[in-house]
Formats: sequence, C-alpha cells, structure tokens
Amino acid sequence: WDQPFRIPPGWSQAGRLPPQHGLGLTFALRQRGTGRLARLVSALSDPRSPRYGRYLSLEQVRDVVQPGPATLGAVTRWLRAHGVTNCSGVATLDFLECHMPVGVAESLLPGAQFHQYVKGGRSAARSPLPYTVPKELAQHLDFVGGLHRFPAERKVLSRARTGRDWELWREGPAAFHLGVTPAVIRKRYNMTGGDIGQLPNNSQACAQFLEQYFHQADLAEFMQLFGGGFGHRSQVDRVVGHQGRGKAGLEASLDVEYIMSTGANISTWVFSNAGRHESQEPFLAWLLLLSNMSSLPWVHSVSYGDDEDGLSRAYMERVNIEFMKAAARGLTILFASGDDGAGCRRVPGGNHTFRPNFPASSPYVTTVGGTSFQNPFLVTAEVTDYISGGGFSNVFPMPDYQAAAVGRFLRSASELPPSSYYNSSGRAYPDLSALSDNYWVVTNRIPLPWVSGTSASTPVVGGMVALINDRRLQRGLPALGFLNPALYQLQEKGQD
Repeated sequence: WDQPFRIPPGWSQAGRLPPQHGLGLTFALRQRGTGRLARLVSALSDPRSPRYGRYLSLEQVRDVVQPGPATLGAVTRWLRAHGVTNCSGVATLDFLECHMPVGVAESLLPGAQFHQYVKGGRSAARSPLPYTVPKELAQHLDFVGGLHRFPAERKVLSRARTGRDWELWREGPAAFHLGVTPAVIRKRYNMTGGDIGQLPNNSQACAQFLEQYFHQADLAEFMQLFGGGFGHRSQVDRVVGHQGRGKAGLEASLDVEYIMSTGANISTWVFSNAGRHESQEPFLAWLLLLSNMSSLPWVHSVSYGDDEDGLSRAYMERVNIEFMKAAARGLTILFASGDDGAGCRRVPGGNHTFRPNFPASSPYVTTVGGTSFQNPFLVTAEVTDYISGGGFSNVFPMPDYQAAAVGRFLRSASELPPSSYYNSSGRAYPDLSALSDNYWVVTNRIPLPWVSGTSASTPVVGGMVALINDRRLQRGLPALGFLNPALYQLQEKGQD
C-alpha cells in the first residue's frame, strides 16, 4: 500500500513511545458487493429511475457489503495470534477497532514505529514509517487506521473590510446590511418566516472535530439576536460523542448556528469527534458511527478536508465506499470545498499542479463552494468568493452525472489555467455554492462579524436541504438523499 506520511505545520516529534503505551487501531476489512452497491446508489439517487428514493436500511447495506467469511476469519485469527482480543466491530461488519500496547502493534504490523507528536496541548501517536501485513492478509484489508494521518485542521476566517468595500456601501439604498445574518440569507434565497420545519421525524446534523465545541448559551444568544423573524429552536436535540466544557470553537459555533437558523425548527444533532485519544482519527471515528447507527439525520454538513496527495489511494477509495453506503441509505452528505482556491503543489523542476481536496473530491458527496455579494453591503448578485475551493480530482474519474455540465464549462470558459495544472477527466467540484463571506457568529457569548469560509456556506445549504426534505416527507415523498444526479439534471434544464 502507498502510505504517505507528512507532519503538518506546528506538530513536532517528542520521541519514541514505550512498548506498554496503549494504542487504538482501526482495521478496514475488505468488503464484498461494492460494484452492486455502486449500481444501487445510481438507481436510488436518479429521479429518472423507478427505484428512486427506495432507500436501504443499515441492515440491507450490511447484507450488500459485509466481508466474506474468509476475510472475517483470517483477520480475527491474525489478531488473536498476536494476543489482540480487545476489539469492537460495527453493524456492517467491515471495520474493527482494536486496543493494544505499542509493542504488540509493532509486532502485528512490521515496519511501524510509533512516536509521540505534539502541538500545543494536543498529542498524537503516529508511525513515520510504513507498516506491512502478511501477504495472506493483504487481500483482506483495505488499510489500518491510526498510524499515519494527522487530524486535518480547517479554520474559518475573520476578514476586515477594505476601503473599497466602504465606498461600495454608498452605492445604493436597497437591502443594506452590515454582514450576513439569517435574515440576509432568507432574503437572498427567497425564504419567508414560514419556511421552517414542521415534522418531528425530520432531522439534520453537523460534524465537529479536533475539540471544536459549540455552547448552548451561544446558540441561545444567537437566536435571540438574529432569529426574531422565524420560528426556531434554541437548543441542539442530541450530541453524539464528547461535548467538552472548554471554550467554544468559532467553526463549531458557525456550523450549529447557521444550520439551525436556515433549517429552522428542525431537530438537530451534533456529532462531536474530538480525537481526545492520541491514536484516534476523528474523521474515521465519525465514519464508523455512520456504519453503526440504524437511525440517523437525513442531512449531514461537514467542514473537513485534507489534500488528496497527503492521503493514500486505498484510504480514499475506501472512504468513498463509506459515502456510497450513506447514499444507499438516503443520507445527504455535504462537504465544504475548502478555503484555498484550487490549491498549489509546487514541484521541483517547475511542473506545478493544483491540489485537490478530499473528501470534497469524492463523487459520492455533494460539495459546497462559496460566494460573496458583489457589493458586500447590499443583498445583490453573488460572485465567486476568491478563497472558495474547487478543482478536479486526481484520484476519482468524472462521474457520468456531471460529464455534460463540466464539458460545457470547459468549452465555454473564457480563461482557463494551463491544462497541465489539473486533471480535466477527474471528478469536478464544487457541485453548488452559497454565500460564504462576512457572517455574524456568536461564540463564547461574543457576537463576531466578518466570519468567512465554505464552513459557512455548507451548513446553510444543509439547512435548505433539510427544509426541502421536510416538505417532501409531509407529502409522503422520500428524502432527497444523494443530491448530485438530481442536481445536475436540474442544471441541464436551466434551473440553477
């Protein structure tokens, strides 16, 4: 397996871990039926298909993908032969989480050497060297998690206004505002005070990582300040995971406040995956939760990403299958496109390329980009937010559902970068965009202006999708599920 290892900025090595130090590793067992799963997702997500919306239960997904008896037996025998018995699985039987000392892990995975890495108050146990597994096991495992990947960090921005912005303020009296609030979003996207959730069985969620916490008091104050024009809830209904008592995180506050003010009065969950254990991968832990819970919110907003070239192909391909499993169950998974534009990978010798972001580049998620108001003080036309992530995957080929739209874009765009910078046959993203600039957020009881990033646009889109689901469920229709096939069909009809 390819096993890239890159120490992110700010992290430093603090020495080799002793043999008795405890670790938790995640074993991704090779699945069966992934081709059938892809065909099912295509049928269940295509409005033109007679199977559209007839989603599978978690148990039915398990029956499609669960590893074969040979895989389950081989992996279990291998672990037990090394004394590894403290393991737990998931409902779909395709992951095992096992706890063991460092000495056992290094014997189990020859080549691995676990070191401690630190950044501020955070600590991670990782191996800078690649691991191996016995040849007879390689066909039964996709990857082992908890060795190489560091928790990816994404920070929202707070941007000051420029002199040119203040000049634009004087240009017109219509719909003047001093930053994006729920009222501005509702005006721009033609939502009224009556556009709120009505059904108790509809729900939405956001996922938070790296000890990013929201505070219920911040949410209550935000709704008191900005939620006067529509019915709303001022409390999250369910937190899955550890909700810390430390300072609120700006990104966590942004996620919760805007999914709950856009998808107003809809039951909201927060998945809190802090990565408190130093060998845990918070994003992987969230994926395992999706494979282990039979009842989940229909919509999930996630502001998380890493560079494709910093991850192994085996890992990305397996995570992609996890998104297929979610799509088969009718879940809408939204990812922020990132805040680094197309990204840049500088190569010695001058063959520079753009740097796609994953999971934004997965063909089985809906990726949300960002826009700004043309005049930052008026509710007017939108233009691309210059930081908004976008590009073409170097791992996943372009899916059929977007081929026509992307082809038209490439043929009609007036200015394109050199073709050597990007893979024009790869999965293109984002799939849609919304306002991502100059938001008001309440965090640690302080209202903050000018917060920006696709971490803002993604929960807004999530709340809109949850509202559409609310209307559909009222009429006895299925939830929207995986959006992209329907989204691009609407675009072909000219309904942007």
